[in-house]
Amino acid sequence: MEKIFNGKKTAKLGTAKNPAVVNVQTEEKLKEVTKIFEKNGWKYTIGLKPDKREDITALERLLNPPKPMIAEKKVGRNEPCPCGSGKKYKKCCGK
Repeated sequence: MEKIFNGKKTAKLGTAKNPAVVNVQTEEKLKEVTKIFEKNGWKYTIGLKPDKREDITALERLLNPPKPMIAEKKVGRNEPCPCGSGKKYKKCCGK
């Protein structure tokens, strides 16, 4: 059985401990991507591989970081039911 979580926190993407790894196909794209990394001060590793598929997902994650999800407020058991029946939630839709 493989252990997924080892208890160690991973470093933030784009830092010296966890540089962004990107693969591009052309010199032009390499210069463009390098300019973006340099402008933002992120650490990176770029591979120029014309024969392989371009992979700039790490750069996209840095430019558009995921937003934290906000959980919806749950209805308490003794609160009025949101369906509008007038009953308590536990006696109506919370069965």
